[in-house]
Order: sequence, then C-alpha cells, then structure tokens
Amino acid sequence: MNETMITLVTGANKGIGRQIAAQLGALGHSVVVGARDTELGRKAATELRESGADATSVMLDVTDPDSAAAAAAEIESRYGRLDALVNNAGISVPPGSDPGDQRPSTADMDVLRAVFETNYFGVIAVTNAMLPLLRRSASPRIVNVSSSVGSLTINADLKGTDGPPLMPVSAGYATSKTALTALTLQYAWDLLAEDIKVNAVCPGYVATDLNGHRGHRTPAEGAVAAVRMATIGADGPTGTFTDDEGPAPW
Repeated sequence: MNETMITLVTGANKGIGRQIAAQLGALGHSVVVGARDTELGRKAATELRESGADATSVMLDVTDPDSAAAAAAEIESRYGRLDALVNNAGISVPPGSDPGDQRPSTADMDVLRAVFETNYFGVIAVTNAMLPLLRRSASPRIVNVSSSVGSLTINADLKGTDGPPLMPVSAGYATSKTALTALTLQYAWDLLAEDIKVNAVCPGYVATDLNGHRGHRTPAEGAVAAVRMATIGADGPTGTFTDDEGPAPW
C-alpha cells in the first residue's frame, strides 16, 4: 500500500498497548492511541510524537458502546478510514476485587461480568463501531490480543498431574480469553467474504499492571506478535492464533 496505514490500538496509553503503538509508529503507521483516560491518552500520544511517530489519541472506554461510536466518529473526521484495529485493552482483576473471586466454585458473579465486559463484550463493541471505517481500507486487519492462559489445549492437560495447574484457575480472566480467541474465529468467518483479516495473538507473560509486573517478558517483547499481524500483507492469514514464535495452542 502506498498510503499511510491508519491504526487504532485500544488501551494504548501504557503496557503492551503502548509498545504496540510505538512499534507501529516506528514502521510509519499513523497511530491512534485509544485510552479510557483522556489525559493519559494525550500524554502517550505526545510522547510517541516526540519519539518521531505520527500519533494522536482518542477517548475510548471499550465497555461503553456510545464511547466506541464517538471514537469511530472522531477517527472518521480525522482520517476517513481505518486500516488496522488492535483490540488490546483488557483487565485481569477489577479494582477492589481479588483473584480468588474468580475461582469457579466461589465466583463473584459481578467480578466475572466486569472482566467479560472489557475482555469480550468490549472487543465486540469496538470492532463493530470501527467496521464501517475498516471497510474503507484497501487491506483491513483486526488483531485481538488474547492469551494462552485461555488455551483449551493447555488447560486440558490434566493427565497424570498431581501438582498445581499449568494455568491459573479462573472463571473470569482465563475464560474471557478462551472466549476472545473463539470470537476471533467467528469474526474471521463472518468477514471472510469482505477480505477483512481477523487474527488473535498471545503476547506471553509480560510484566504489566495487569499482573502486578510479575511477568518475565517486557512490553516490547509482548508487542511483537500483534505488530506482525497488524502489518500482514494482502496474502496474509486470517483466523489464526499465534505468538511471536508462531502458532499458539488453541
């Protein structure tokens, strides 16, 4: 493509999202920083511009369809289209709750709903709001930042084990990522005839606010898979789940 790519990254004021925006900006994309906090979004965009990227920001609360619609209208006003959408925004534990609230046998239903509202329903709200703009692109892409924490293959590996599970026991965060990966396939099928490529990626265990910075990977490393899928060519794949080393287990 000869035109500059216009890319929206949700939850891009910090962590993995910030690095996705930075790496895409370094590749020449015009990056839109989606952030729930307007000032933090503006600050991130300013810092990206200072590093040489073409970056702006938009207020975007993925849990609010009206906010998603307003963000889409603002992007339309600025650019007229959208070439790539990276659904990165996500939460693991809602403020004021505890990871124990997500154990299936003792689950707090309000906590589970809050996690799904961001990690699953938020992706639908934002994606559907941005689809009219993506349809104006010559090569539209959607990237959903999922996680192998939700991998059914990994979580089903219980044979002969008498120790702790490989993945956290969670009816909230883990299952929301299982659902997001499955949703990616549904969008891939739904949009196949329009050649809108939809893929899921796993960033790995990255040190971010989401896990109390316990991860062993850097946000820059965690951004690699999403950046790759946001920049695939016209002959690139759709309906895949990958990490920065290749296919990830479903």
